[in-house]
Amino acid sequence: MNEKYENKYRISSARCQNWDYASEGAYFITICTKDRQHYFGEVANGRMLLSNIGIVANLMWYEIKNHNKNVELGEFIVMPNHVHGILILNNLDKVETGHTLSLPSTEKTIGQQRFQNQGKNTISSIVGSYKSAVTKHCNRLDFEFAWQSRFHDHIIRNSASFSNISNYIITNAANWNTDKFHEHI
Repeated sequence: MNEKYENKYRISSARCQNWDYASEGAYFITICTKDRQHYFGEVANGRMLLSNIGIVANLMWYEIKNHNKNVELGEFIVMPNHVHGILILNNLDKVETGHTLSLPSTEKTIGQQRFQNQGKNTISSIVGSYKSAVTKHCNRLDFEFAWQSRFHDHIIRNSASFSNISNYIITNAANWNTDKFHEHI
């Protein structure tokens, strides 16, 4: 059942409701372009050839570590209509805000509280800032571009999963023809 917030229906979060996305850990992130348009370039002979927009998306990813405390970057790739990357949050100093919403609650899950208590070093804020930076620079350069409104995340829970996901990202361009995001035009 969809709950209402300020008398409007809200789509439930895709985030894990029992996980604090400001927690130390590794996160596999996938962000798609609006309508899966091929804004970022094309794959030729198993290699990604970046368009100007793809270059902006690539450069802005590597800026994340310069703007977010305690973030490391794992593998990353820009594909024609999406990006895959691993964000690693380390040794985060959690700051109590003093707001009532920051206090532990037995009535709401972490995910339900998250909507009201976004921190600067959460996965959602980092991805949101990245998407905003890419959009801002594309607009400044008069490039037509838009993101899908949401993103997908996967909490990486062990070294085997980290290795498998890293390998998937590294080989993504070589396997483009069988990728679920590949659209035959």
